[in-house]
Amino acid sequence: MATQLKNLSDFSGTAVPSATPYSFGIVVAEWNPEVTDALYQGAYKSLLDNGALAENIQTYAVPGSFELTSGADLLLKNGGLDAIICLGCVIQGETRHFDFICNAVANGLSNVAIKYSKPVIFGVLTTDNQQQAIDRSGGKHGNKGDEAAITAIKMADLAKTLTV
Repeated sequence: MATQLKNLSDFSGTAVPSATPYSFGIVVAEWNPEVTDALYQGAYKSLLDNGALAENIQTYAVPGSFELTSGADLLLKNGGLDAIICLGCVIQGETRHFDFICNAVANGLSNVAIKYSKPVIFGVLTTDNQQQAIDRSGGKHGNKGDEAAITAIKMADLAKTLTV
């Protein structure tokens, strides 16, 4: 697997625009809080480290990953945000529930992004087990929350560039 050798949070070879002119919404699933809290901390810190102003970051909790779509939709419906970061964690179990949730969230977030023509970032871990989730939320593979924040900054900047 490629990620066995890679830190997902290494952006040393990537130019990241300043986040200062943008406003961000972060929607965080409460389910699997050990993981989602770490994803949130990574995303929030990365936004600040790249120039985002704390007052331009709105954070909201939703019960689980399935509700990320509704949360993103509600935030964009109210307007004023340049990008939404959705953070969650779905861990494979013994039933097909995992497949249904992951598929619904991925499709739902894509649909919200298209509906509002705004970046909606998929920062949802879809892992086989708890350890893989920990490894990707601040562990040996970095923090997917960092990656989601950098993606949000880059996409907000792209949207601004294309609408000017």
